[in-house]
Amino acid sequence: MNATPSTPASNILDRVLVLEMVRVTEAAAIAASKLVGRGDEKAADAAAVEAMREAFDELYMDGTVVIGEGERDEAPMLYIGEKVGGAPGKGPKIDIALDPLEGTTITAKAGPNALAVLAAAEEGCLLNAPDVYMQKIAIGPGYPEGVISLEKSVTENVESVAAAKGVEPADIIVCVLDRPRHAEMIEELRKIGCGIHLIPDGDVAGVIATSDEDTTIDIYMGSGGAPEGVLAAAALRCIGGQFNGKLIFRNDDERERARKWGIEDLDRIYLLNDLAKGDCIFAATGVTDGSLLKGVKRKNKMMTTESVVMRASSGTVRWVRGEHRY
Repeated sequence: MNATPSTPASNILDRVLVLEMVRVTEAAAIAASKLVGRGDEKAADAAAVEAMREAFDELYMDGTVVIGEGERDEAPMLYIGEKVGGAPGKGPKIDIALDPLEGTTITAKAGPNALAVLAAAEEGCLLNAPDVYMQKIAIGPGYPEGVISLEKSVTENVESVAAAKGVEPADIIVCVLDRPRHAEMIEELRKIGCGIHLIPDGDVAGVIATSDEDTTIDIYMGSGGAPEGVLAAAALRCIGGQFNGKLIFRNDDERERARKWGIEDLDRIYLLNDLAKGDCIFAATGVTDGSLLKGVKRKNKMMTTESVVMRASSGTVRWVRGEHRY
């Protein structure tokens, strides 16, 4: 049952930001899963976007998309600045960062780690990151503050983490997106003797993997989308860890886009609390099987989903298994 206007504001926020958000990522994941392995990235993404947009309208909130599918003239729905939720002007004001299908190529090819993800926070607590690249480095919890920094070299960061962990640099495993732009970084890591876990896509899952001992991944390094950086930072805010991000601008148009969203210091290195502060929530549902979550499964007129929802203020992580009849 959805929250009603008579519910105290704090309880409304609790319900919206913790439990109800899973319904939103579930809807997007189920819609996208129908197109797994069909080779059509755009159709899979469109299905997830439409399902997520409809699910938002079921929630009692006054939400604003601060990170979405692009600017209004680029996306028909879930664009930056769009209002979502079933109580505009009445419900709690919430900022939303989202990626209805993180891993469109993965989904089209039936690869691992495709997710439907979102982060939610009180108004003004999520960075309005422009749709540009971001240089990133992340580690999980348990390390001294400042052990990683984008001001250090690749080698220096690996050595710093190794020293803090009490192992040799060659014992460190680094997760990197498999892209030509990372060739020099991969070569430097090889010279150190690190293990390198290359992933085809899905750097939100890659960042979160640093917080899970079962993955054996120690560090995430490389460049990927800035919006995904904010989503990953929101997850680390909930479960612990460190993150550095720096926006990468390839041309003047991208610099102007950043200024449009209020970013003046184009060389700034963003820390975890700069990207996601206050009491934020991260929710994700698996589309395909991955290191974080199992994907949507269909059997005997039943669909199963696996989701995770995290909250920063309590440090709570809930794993949710859903069963959905056709």
